[in-house]
Amino acid sequence: MVGNMESRSTNSVNYEQGQCIEKEKQALLNFKTALDDPGKNLSSWTNNPNNNSNNQNCCNWRGITCDSQTNHIIKIDFSSVYEININGVINGSSSLVELESLEYLDFSGQKFTQIPKFLGALKNLIHLVLPLSGVIPYELGNLTKLEYLALSSSSDQNKMVVDNFGWLSHLTSLKNFVLANVNFTTSGLESFRVPSSLLSLRVSKSILPKVDTFPFSNSLNFLETLSLTQNSIHPDAITLFLNSSMNLIDLTFQENIINGSFPNSFGHKDYLRNVYMSNNEVGSSKGLLKSLRNLSNLIILDISMNNIGGTIHDLFETLSSTKNSLEVLRLSSNKLKGLILDDPEKTFPSLKYLDLGYNLVEGPFPNRLSQFPNLDELYLNNNNFTGLLPDLSSMFNLKVFNGAHNNFNGTSSDDIAQLYHLVRLDVSWNSFNGEFSLQDCPSLKFLDISYNSVRLKFKSNWVPSFQLSNLMLSSSKLGPKFPHWLQTQFNLSYLDISNDEISGLIPSWFGNITSKLYYLNMSCNLLGGTLPNFPLQSSPFFPSYEPIYVDLSFNKFQGSIPHFLSNATVLYLSNNKFNDCKPFLCQTIDIETLFLDISYNHLIGSLPSDCLKNTHFFVLKLNNNRLFGEIPNSICSSSYSSIETLQLGHNNFSGKFPSTLKNCTQLRVLDLGDNNLEDALPLWIGEALTDLVLLSVKSNQVYGNVPLNLCYLTKIQILDLSQNNLSGSIPSCFENFTSMVEEPIYGSTILVFFRRFPGPFIFFHNIASIVWKGTEYEYRKNLGLLRIIDLSSNKLNGEIPIEVTNLVQLVQLNLSRNELSGNIPKKMGSLSKLESLDLSHNKLSGKIPTSLGEVLMLDYLDLSNNKLSGRISTSTQLQSFNASSYAKNFALCGVPLTSSCPGDETSLQSFSTSNGSENDDKWFNMSSVYMGIGVGFFIGFSGNFMLDNSWRFAYLQFMLILRGWLYKMITLMKGAALMGKKLAWH
Repeated sequence: MVGNMESRSTNSVNYEQGQCIEKEKQALLNFKTALDDPGKNLSSWTNNPNNNSNNQNCCNWRGITCDSQTNHIIKIDFSSVYEININGVINGSSSLVELESLEYLDFSGQKFTQIPKFLGALKNLIHLVLPLSGVIPYELGNLTKLEYLALSSSSDQNKMVVDNFGWLSHLTSLKNFVLANVNFTTSGLESFRVPSSLLSLRVSKSILPKVDTFPFSNSLNFLETLSLTQNSIHPDAITLFLNSSMNLIDLTFQENIINGSFPNSFGHKDYLRNVYMSNNEVGSSKGLLKSLRNLSNLIILDISMNNIGGTIHDLFETLSSTKNSLEVLRLSSNKLKGLILDDPEKTFPSLKYLDLGYNLVEGPFPNRLSQFPNLDELYLNNNNFTGLLPDLSSMFNLKVFNGAHNNFNGTSSDDIAQLYHLVRLDVSWNSFNGEFSLQDCPSLKFLDISYNSVRLKFKSNWVPSFQLSNLMLSSSKLGPKFPHWLQTQFNLSYLDISNDEISGLIPSWFGNITSKLYYLNMSCNLLGGTLPNFPLQSSPFFPSYEPIYVDLSFNKFQGSIPHFLSNATVLYLSNNKFNDCKPFLCQTIDIETLFLDISYNHLIGSLPSDCLKNTHFFVLKLNNNRLFGEIPNSICSSSYSSIETLQLGHNNFSGKFPSTLKNCTQLRVLDLGDNNLEDALPLWIGEALTDLVLLSVKSNQVYGNVPLNLCYLTKIQILDLSQNNLSGSIPSCFENFTSMVEEPIYGSTILVFFRRFPGPFIFFHNIASIVWKGTEYEYRKNLGLLRIIDLSSNKLNGEIPIEVTNLVQLVQLNLSRNELSGNIPKKMGSLSKLESLDLSHNKLSGKIPTSLGEVLMLDYLDLSNNKLSGRISTSTQLQSFNASSYAKNFALCGVPLTSSCPGDETSLQSFSTSNGSENDDKWFNMSSVYMGIGVGFFIGFSGNFMLDNSWRFAYLQFMLILRGWLYKMITLMKGAALMGKKLAWH
C-alpha cells in the first residue's frame, strides 16, 4: 500500500515544483514554531528573503511535496529524514488544518506528544503515520479515505493507552493498520471494531489482556495478513485474534510472551498458507500442536524455538494433513525427541526445506527422509543421530545438508557422490573415521568435515569438480603433506586446516589461492621455515569493514615476521620461532592489525622508541620473548589510544615505566611482569587507567610505597605486585576495589571486542599467567572469575589492614615474604570465597583467628615462619592442613603440630586410656564409612545432574565441599587418636 501511495504521488508531481500557496506556507511555518529542532534539519523552512531563493518556495522544503497542477501541499514526509529526531507538540498548533489537500502525513521516527483531535479534519488523508503518546482521539474516525494507518508510541516506556476503538469501524477504506507500543485495556480490546475493508493487521510490543467477547470474531473475511509480534498476550486474546478471519493467508506470531498455555486456536483455515510462529515464551505448547491438525493447505510452517516437546514421530503424524502442500518446515531449537520412524505412507512429497536442528532426535539416519524427493535443504545438526550416513544420491535435488554435532560414525560408501546440486555440506563434530572422498559434486561451495577422525582420500593428481568458497577441515588428519589439491581452489574466502598434522614448508603455489581470503587458520600444525609472501583479500569487491583473520600459531615458523601480514585485522603468531618483529612493527607505514599476538616466540633485541607509532592496536601481546631495552615511548603516544590489552611480561625490558602509557585510558589488561623495570609505581596508573581489570608488574625492581592512587582502580580483579622492592604499609583503601566486593556481573572470561560497522564483531578472550597456590598457570576460560591480590616477596611493613576483610569476593590473598607485623585480622573469616591464603614469612603474632576455620572453600593455607601463638582451633578445618602450614611458629601448638598445648596431657591421657588401640582402629574404619557416603551420593544423583550444566556445576561444588569436610573430619579424628597415643606413651 505504501508503494502504491508513493507511485501516485510521484506521478502527480513534476520534478520542477510549482510555487506553493502562501496560506499553506504560513501554516507550515506556524507548525514549525511548536517543534524542537536542535539539529536545524528544518532550516529550509524559512520566510527569510536573505536565504536561498529556492527556500522561498515551500514546495522545495525538506519533506514537503506539492501537487504540480494545483500547487497544494499533498505530502509531509519525515520518514526519509529519520535521523533528525524532531520533538514537539503537534497539538500546540492546529495550523495543519489549513492543508486541506494533504493526502500523505508520515512522522516516522520522530517524538511528538499526544495525537491532536484536529487531524480528524484532514479528510483527504490516505496515508497516516503517527509516533505519539497518550489517548487516541475519536476524531480519527472522520478520515474515511484513509487506506494506511500506523500508530505507535514514541517510546517503549510511554505506551499509548487505548480505552475505546469504536472510531476504527468508520474508516471504511482502510486496508493496512499497524499498532505498536499500545497498552490495551480490556474495554479497549473489546471495542476493537475494524472495517471489513481491512487486508492487513499488525500489532507489536503491546499488552493484550484477557477479554470475554471479541467484536470481530469471524467477521473480517477480507483480512489476509495478521502479525502479532513481541507482545504480552493472554491466551484468550490469541484465540480471538486467530479466529478473526476465515480467509487468512499469512500469519506471523513471533517473540510473544504468552500468559498461560497456547490455546487450540486455529479452527479450519482453508486459505492459510504461511505460518511463522517462532521464539515465543509459552508455558505449554500442546494447544499449538492440536491446532496444526486443522491446517491442510500450509506451504510454510515455522514453529522453531517454542520449547515444544513430545516425539518427532507424533509431530509428523500431526502434520500429515499438510503432506501434499507443505514446502518449508522449521522445527529447530525445541525439545523434540525419539526416532524418525519409517512410514512410506507419511512422506511429504512437496517438502523442500526441513530443519530439525537443536533437538533431541536420536537413532540412525531415517530412510524416510531420503524419500522426500524435492528436498533442497536438510538440517539435522545438534541432535543424537548415530550410525552410518547413507547414500544421499536419492535426494538428487539436495543443495544443503547439515548433520553437524551428532554421532554419525561413517558413510555407507566411500564416496559422497552424485549430488550434482549440493552447495553446502557440513558433517563436522561427528565420529567419522576411515576414509572417504567427494565425487560428482560440481556445485559445492561450502565444505565442513572438521573435528572428525576421517582422512580424506584423493588421488595425487585429483582435480575437484567444485570451486569452494568455505573449507573447514580442522582436526581431520589432513597431513602429513600439505594438501596438493588445494591449489585448484581459487575462490576461497574461508580456510581452516588447523590441527591437521601437516608438516614441512608452505608450498610456493599457496599465494595463488589466498587473494580472496578473509579467514585463514593453519594453527596447531608442524609447519616451518620462513613465511612466504601470500596476499590476503586484495580483491576490490570485498568491503573494507570485513575483518581479516589469520592464525598461524603453534607451528615452527622462523625468521622475521613479514610486513605483508600487516593488513590482517586479527593476527595470531604465538608459539612459533620468529626472532625478529621489527620489520613488521617498526617499518610498516600503516599497520591495519588491531589484535596482534606474537607471544612465546624467540623475538630478541630492543625496540626503537618510535617503533609502534603507526599502530592502532586493541590487543598487543609480546610476552614470553627475549626483548630488552626500554619499552618504546611510542606506545599510546597519541592523546587517545584504543588499546585494551597490553602484555609485555616475561621479557628483559629495563628502565622506567613509559609515561605515554597514561594515554592508554582504555586499558583493561596490563602485564609488565617478569622484566627488569626499575622505577616507582607511577601515580597515573590509578588516575588514568581506571578501567584496569588486571595489573601485573611482578618480578621487577619496582620500589617505593604502594601509591594510594591505586585505590582508584575500582574495577581491578587481579592485582599482582609481587617480587619487587616495595616498602611501606598496605593501603587500607584497597577496600575501594569494588570488583572484589560485589558479586561478578560479567562472564568467566576477560573479553575484548571490536566492530567496524557494519561488519561483524571481533572477540578476543584474554589469556594471562597467574600464580595460583604457588604454581604458575595460564588462565583463559576462568580468568574473569578470579579475584586475586598478590603482594608477596616485597618489604612491606605494618599491620594487615582490617579493611582487606571487606573484599569478600577474593579467592586468593598472598602477602607472604614481607615484614608485616601485628595480629591477623579477626574478621579474616569474612572472606568466604577464599581458596588460597599465604601469610608466611612475616612477623605476625597473636592467635590464629577462629573465624578462619569457617572458610569452607579454603584448601591452601600457609602461615609458617611467623610469631603466631596459642592453640590451633579444634573441631575446625584448620587442623586438617599439613603441619608445614604452621611450621616455625614456636609458640603455636595443637593438631596438626606435634607440640602439645598446656593441659593436653591430662585430657588426652584420659582419652587414650578409655579408648585404647581398639577405638583407634575404629577411627580409621570410619573413614571407609564416610567415603562410602560420598560414593553413594555420586552414584545415586550424578546420572540426573550431569545432564544439565547448571545442576552439574552446583552438584560438583557440593561434592567438593563434602569431600573436603569428610577428609578434614577423618584427619581430625586420626590426629586426636595419634596425639592421645603419643601422650600416653610419654
